[in-house]
Amino acid sequence: MSAKWRKFLSYYRPYMKGFIADMCFALVGAATSLIIPLIIRYITGTVLAEGFTNASQTIINLFLIMLGLLAIEFGCNYFIAYVGHMVGARMEYDLRNELFTHYQKLSFRFYDDQKVGSLMSRVTNDLFEITELYHHGPEDLMISAIKLIGSLVILCMINVPLALVALVPVPFMIVFASILNKKMKRTFKKNREKIAEINTRMEDSLSGIRVVKSFTGEDMEIHKFTEGNDMFLMSKRDNYRYMAIYHAVLWATTGLITIVVATVGSLMIGKDALTLQDLIAFLLYVNNFTEPIRKLVSFTEQFQNGMSGFERFYEMICIEPDIEDSPDATEMTNVKGNIDFKDVTFSYGSNPTKEATVFSHLNLHIDAGEYVALVGHSGVGKTTICSLIPRFYEPSEGEITIDDTNINSVTQKSLRKQIGIVQQDVYLFAGTVLENIRYGRPDATFDEVIDAAKRANAHDFIMELPNGYDTDIGQRGIKLSGGQKQRLSIARVFLKNPPILIFDEATSSLDNESERVIQDSLEDLAKDRTTLVIAHRLSTIQNAKRILVLSENGIEEEGTHEELLKKDGAYARLYHTVE
Repeated sequence: MSAKWRKFLSYYRPYMKGFIADMCFALVGAATSLIIPLIIRYITGTVLAEGFTNASQTIINLFLIMLGLLAIEFGCNYFIAYVGHMVGARMEYDLRNELFTHYQKLSFRFYDDQKVGSLMSRVTNDLFEITELYHHGPEDLMISAIKLIGSLVILCMINVPLALVALVPVPFMIVFASILNKKMKRTFKKNREKIAEINTRMEDSLSGIRVVKSFTGEDMEIHKFTEGNDMFLMSKRDNYRYMAIYHAVLWATTGLITIVVATVGSLMIGKDALTLQDLIAFLLYVNNFTEPIRKLVSFTEQFQNGMSGFERFYEMICIEPDIEDSPDATEMTNVKGNIDFKDVTFSYGSNPTKEATVFSHLNLHIDAGEYVALVGHSGVGKTTICSLIPRFYEPSEGEITIDDTNINSVTQKSLRKQIGIVQQDVYLFAGTVLENIRYGRPDATFDEVIDAAKRANAHDFIMELPNGYDTDIGQRGIKLSGGQKQRLSIARVFLKNPPILIFDEATSSLDNESERVIQDSLEDLAKDRTTLVIAHRLSTIQNAKRILVLSENGIEEEGTHEELLKKDGAYARLYHTVE
């Protein structure tokens, strides 16, 4: 058995009791449906031969028995529909949890190449189809097998030659189904890919709806979405064409079986080779014989849908995080904040080239509590250096240490607890002000949240909001100004209280008044902490203890603001250009 199939079957394990019960009820329900035509055959043949007067009480008794069997079948169908579906829902719950948890483990490098809409499609559309297969697949197979085999046995007991007549089209149906299955599998997989593309375009457009409207790009977005929708419709058209052929041929074949049996049976009655009651029973069982075939038609469609979804799920689950804790990783505690880059090289991509290399053999020491600014033109590696410290990316060569401990030897979680990051592009979650600040430390008390907000110069504006700390700020904090969002992000870091800070152009997108308020908060936050600042406006880092000027060749200059201006080198040129 392949690894993929072992993975597929493993989701049954926690719910095996419910699954077995579901199969048992499916078996009983299917078997019950086979008994009723036998009773009808007995009534039309043996009972009515005794005369209606003598047979009336027997017919009533048999009627009550059939009602009882019908009640059993009803109960079985109810159990299958409710408990069986709940087993499938719980399996879907497990699949969704596993996939989302897996998403959380994957690194920035993975997300650099992914589209959010496509990832969301795997959690919604794909998982629904998978769980439909999990629940209905075995159940339909069980019911179909019982009815198919049971009906065939009873048909042979009634009349073997007529049973063989009913079986003649079956081999052709099997060959036909196997050919169409291969074609449908390709179209189902294509459908999954196209709906994922639609989700991606929709997510991208709606997330940027303010940009769309400000540039009057509605028509362009509609055009792009319509293109994707057209492609999905085309893939659906191919899919439904094969399905239409598949259903039409098999339905026609099952109808043909009934017609042929009725015709041949009537001729056999004329030759005294079959009785009328046997033909009536035969026709009843032909329905029981053909109905499972139609159910198997639906199962085939369901199987292709579910397996194409599972293949996409399995493909994602099999992606190994490129950054993982080592088996003997320890917890990082009591951090002072000494940081060292030792002969570090970083390149994007799994096969580094000279063009993809951001910097080579970088050596850098930062003392605990030191305030260091990184400046330079775009693309020289300022953000990359700051992303390597919390292990958002891994260096291609060399090592990074904090307090002489290699960051690869500690758990990522404990490492990142020691680092606070304030970025230019602030991300706030849909929810309240309180929830967003408390994201820095979920177990923080309300008083601690207020203290962090005050230190970030955020408390006053928060209290002016309609519901204070319980105000809903909308998706990505859309109800707040840029400066307000930035202050909430700083309050979040104050609450986290880490020994190492990274400011990634935290004030570059703000107006002068907001920048002054934010700058005061950042300087307060940076006290007695190791701080790295990526600066666009050089006026904001003039008080830095050390300024590193980065270029394509690595660290080109370093020193204080005054020292670097006196050198009249790269920093001075940059300063006079920017300022």
